[in-house]
Amino acid sequence: MQSRRETLKQSVVVAGLLAGTGLFPRHALAFNAPAFEAKNLADAYKGLGLTAPQASKDVTLTAPDIAENGAVVPFAAATTLAGVKQILFLVEKNPTVLIAAFKLTDSAEANVSTRAKMAQTSDVYAVVVLNDGKVLFAKKEVKVTLGGCGG
Repeated sequence: MQSRRETLKQSVVVAGLLAGTGLFPRHALAFNAPAFEAKNLADAYKGLGLTAPQASKDVTLTAPDIAENGAVVPFAAATTLAGVKQILFLVEKNPTVLIAAFKLTDSAEANVSTRAKMAQTSDVYAVVVLNDGKVLFAKKEVKVTLGGCGG
C-alpha cells in the first residue's frame, strides 16, 4: 500500500511531465479559445455555439454605474430560473469580449460574481444559458473613468 507522501510525490512528477511536454497547459487553455479570443459579441456567441440571446427581466446583472478604476470592476449575475447550464459575462468594447464563463449544475444556485478589467465605457452583458437551449441576457452600461486595460 502506498503512503500519502508517495502518492503526492508521484502526482507532482506526473503533473511536471505533462507540463514539460506542453500537454497540461494546452489542455487547460483549450477550454474554448474561439469564444475567449472573440473581438465582438457575435463572434463570442458563435464560439460558444449559442444563438443570439433575448433580453429578460429574469436575469439580474449587478455592476457599478461608474467604475472609478477600470482595472478592477465587480460584476454579479443571478437568476431564479430553473435549469441554468451556464452564466457568462461579456464586455462589448473590451479587446476580448468574453471575460468569464461559469458552468453550473442543477444543484448549484445560479448566482455568480467576478471582477474584470474594462478598457473603456461599455455595455456589460450577463448571459444565462438554460438546459433547454434558451439564451437570455441582462445589459448595463458601465462608465470607466480611469485605468482600464488598454485597447
